[in-house]
Amino acid sequence: MRHQNKTVKLGVTAAHRKALLANQVCSLIEHQRIKTTLAKAKAVRPLAEKMVTLGKNGSLHARRTALSVLRQKDAVKKLFDDIAPRSASRNGGYTRIIKLGQRKSDSAAVAFLEWVDAAEVVIEETTPAEKGKKRKAAKGEASPEGDAKPAGKAKKTAPNEKETGAKE
Repeated sequence: MRHQNKTVKLGVTAAHRKALLANQVCSLIEHQRIKTTLAKAKAVRPLAEKMVTLGKNGSLHARRTALSVLRQKDAVKKLFDDIAPRSASRNGGYTRIIKLGQRKSDSAAVAFLEWVDAAEVVIEETTPAEKGKKRKAAKGEASPEGDAKPAGKAKKTAPNEKETGAKE
């Protein structure tokens, strides 16, 4: 039974784990979204949410506590100035984990960890036909406007009739 075994070990020493989680939270603060394994995402989430709670407090003591954990001044500044004010009306649940499936190389479960209130990232989706046109335009075969090579059938000749000059 796993009674009172709250810490996720991640197969590393305590010092390595502490540094790893702090760096993951700093990357999350800097990039707004990180791609990592599911186990690491689940381990990073509580620490990230505690840092946002400190940021919402905003006191000098909270800033120094966050700095002692994260060890990066610019990440703490961005946390207190940008991320914490966005989450002022929210009572917890500042992050979300989006599962992405298995990684090809080692079949590890991979996930995105991102802020819930982050600006939406809009990815323009194109249809397969549009992708084909873009590829052809990039290669110089046809432009997207449609001025491709004339569509006429080339007449094929049998090699032994006209090329060799054989008579029947």
